[in-house]
Amino acid sequence: MSKYRIWSLAGAVGLLWTVISAAEEPVTFRGDISDSQCAFNVHSLTKSHKEMLKSKSGAAGHNSATCSLYCIAQLGGKFVLADKAHVYHLDNQDLPRRFVGQKVKLHGVLDPKTDTIHVVSIEAD
Repeated sequence: MSKYRIWSLAGAVGLLWTVISAAEEPVTFRGDISDSQCAFNVHSLTKSHKEMLKSKSGAAGHNSATCSLYCIAQLGGKFVLADKAHVYHLDNQDLPRRFVGQKVKLHGVLDPKTDTIHVVSIEAD
């Protein structure tokens, strides 16, 4: 193999390693910790808790936190991060629980194929 091919191969491997490494660095996302039922319009027309909170049964409670907890416990929802433009699935369902209904700063790695964030940390924003 010529020196040119060896150096080209080494350069390509180095570039690939840089791209892979950069993709796995956690980035910061901001939004609200919500539930997938309301955020994905499963029972909502507004991507919000409005309809559930207006229901006559009152089972969803009186605010976004109680609504999310109800939708997760009773309707099969999952915690998600919702911002004005997008809803992200979260791989860790334990960390978001204490921030439900709150604006947060979430650090994680996004899998763009599934819109799932591998959650590293969450803090109130």
